Amino acid sequence: MSSNSNALLIAGTDTEVGKTVLTSALLAYWQRHCRHRRFGIFKPIQSGTGDRELYDRLFDSEQTPDEITPLYFQAPLAPPVAARREGRDIDLGLVWRQFRALSQERDWVFMEALGGLGSPVTDELTVADLARDWRLPTVLVVPVKLGAIAQAVANSALARQENVSLVGIVLNCTQPRSPEEMGDLAPIDSIEQLSGLPVLGCLPHLADPTNLDALAIAASNLDLERLGFGSVTATAAPIGKT
Repeated sequence: MSSNSNALLIAGTDTEVGKTVLTSALLAYWQRHCRHRRFGIFKPIQSGTGDRELYDRLFDSEQTPDEITPLYFQAPLAPPVAARREGRDIDLGLVWRQFRALSQERDWVFMEALGGLGSPVTDELTVADLARDWRLPTVLVVPVKLGAIAQAVANSALARQENVSLVGIVLNCTQPRSPEEMGDLAPIDSIEQLSGLPVLGCLPHLADPTNLDALAIAASNLDLERLGFGSVTATAAPIGKT
């Protein structure tokens, strides 16, 4: 499969670590500051209600929920398990074709992965395999908590083993943290040295993770150039659906 130069995969170390928050923050920033460029949202597979419904409600991507997520399963389980429950197959060919069509018609596509880099997509493939095969630049979300260093090191090692192109790490405060706590639980120097990856910033805990203004401000403190934004001229355009 050919490489994709206008997409970013937002992956994580596990479930519930902040992939949706980072994806939403980047989308909110793009929707505010890059109105002259069209974005796409993509979550290849979803099990249970959640992200695609949120993205459809918050962002004006001109996509239906089925265009955001081509494969949807009812049970909130790993996709291979959820698919077996419904007597269905996981058709990655369909997912790939829909992703390619979206990436060809949009200036940039934000793709949220399912679970962590090691999470199963099928019985044979993980998220890391998908990132490698689709040649997707990938950012790794690491939660600010005890064990953050180990999670960053383990996932960066998996990415290197699978030849995933990791652009860096974004830390995410899944709960309120003081600067001292952040430094103790997720010391940036140690994470960068041991993982071999740059830390591109840290998302604060957001009391309302659907507040587009707060999300856009949080994204503005990240290394957006490495996250694919490049040189963007800011505008005063409002965010939210019109």
